[in-house]
Amino acid sequence: MSHLLSWLVFTPLVGALAVLFIPKSAAEFTKWVALAATLVTGLLSLFLLTQFDRSLATVQLTEKALWIPQINVHYFLGTDGISMPMVMLTALISILACLASFNIDLRQKEYYCLFLLLETGMMGTFLALDLFLFYVFWEVVLVPMYFLIGIWGGPRKEYAAIKFFLYTLAGSLLMLLGILALYFHTTPHTFNVLELAQAHFTVKFQKFIFMAFFLGFAIKVPVWPFHTWLPDAHVEAPTPISVILAGVLLKMGTYGFFRFAYPIAEDAARWFSPYMAILAVIGIVYGGFVALAQTDFKKMVAYSSVSHMGFVLLGLAALNQNGFNGAMTQMFNHGTITGGLFLLVGVLYDRAHTRDMTAFGGLGARVPLYAGFLVFFSMASLGLPSLSGFVSEFLVLLGGYQFNGTLTAVSCIGIILAAAYLLYMIRRVLLGPLNPKWAALEEINTREIVTLVPLMVLIVLFGLCPRLLLAYMTPTLNGLLHAMGGLAL
Repeated sequence: MSHLLSWLVFTPLVGALAVLFIPKSAAEFTKWVALAATLVTGLLSLFLLTQFDRSLATVQLTEKALWIPQINVHYFLGTDGISMPMVMLTALISILACLASFNIDLRQKEYYCLFLLLETGMMGTFLALDLFLFYVFWEVVLVPMYFLIGIWGGPRKEYAAIKFFLYTLAGSLLMLLGILALYFHTTPHTFNVLELAQAHFTVKFQKFIFMAFFLGFAIKVPVWPFHTWLPDAHVEAPTPISVILAGVLLKMGTYGFFRFAYPIAEDAARWFSPYMAILAVIGIVYGGFVALAQTDFKKMVAYSSVSHMGFVLLGLAALNQNGFNGAMTQMFNHGTITGGLFLLVGVLYDRAHTRDMTAFGGLGARVPLYAGFLVFFSMASLGLPSLSGFVSEFLVLLGGYQFNGTLTAVSCIGIILAAAYLLYMIRRVLLGPLNPKWAALEEINTREIVTLVPLMVLIVLFGLCPRLLLAYMTPTLNGLLHAMGGLAL
């Protein structure tokens, strides 16, 4: 049995323990230990990529051991075409966010310890195949994120942290009810996801399970109208944590649909798919309009996430190959694109100490390199062909049109709105006469460029050759569709 997945999950935790033993007088050393832990995790994820057989639809590289025999809980890890891209994304975003954290000087030891604990929780969430183990990792993510926002956040950090905690905890408790119901409705009782997917439950029971999972996952995505915690959390969180929140944490919700809700309650998923599509379209259009109304740079990007994650939900609701492929690629591509936008917001805020877009103007002439990065990520976010954002949204629209042409047509309003608010942002921040207040504004530095370039490479690579990403996902998604009685192409 290979222990690669365990190393992936717990290497950041080892780094967190190492940080605890570093004296406070050597605070500068803690950031390098944390970066080393994330880099080692990144290297392990690359090794996972070489060991992964993308032609297989089944779970690979599994690790299983009896953990709590009294209630039949197993330490059960595994990966497939649904979880593996999320593991790679988590490893990359964690490295870049750790590097972006180097300008944090408040309580560095505690910050990096919580940061690495957060990475362990995220990795475990994407790799756990036992519902009890999954729930433990899901809750582990909640605690460090609460403190990272509540201690290192902005002026309203306590409010944002508590709101995030209460919303997510409420969803988690509802999901826990579904997990317990599944456990007691199987003989013998089990939390094993693969066994639960093979069980046959009544449609009525599936509807209960699906709604319990839906509420838990929808809050994390977040799906309208459960989204109100997200803008506050994004605006108040420090930049690196906003990057992780947008790049990885939101994907935990949509991943949950693919991994748990759909395989276990396939009949209920088909029953609820029209309602999911309606909620998705409302989120796409609503998020776009609200983003257009913002003057706070960070809040605009936060509401754009509500809109773009709506496309993931629409692809999920379509229940066809194009929709599923589009949803999975949108999960990955949104992480790279929006992560880059939040990094760029942080670069500007660190220098100007304001996120009010109306206070800028003409920065394209003063900081042309920064302007180039901002235009690139904005074009990727609005879906410019040849960049990855276009591919994923196009696949979602294809799948959505097969499912419901009218709803998909309405969702296209979100694409027009994305172009409007992003181009409007570029005009307000980069174009026009230079505000004399920013005449001495510093250009983007080397460390900040290093955090952006890997994301740019992936955006171009998967925009020009999406098959490189789809090849890992399609067999598993085909298998899921087949199990649900859908048509796999």
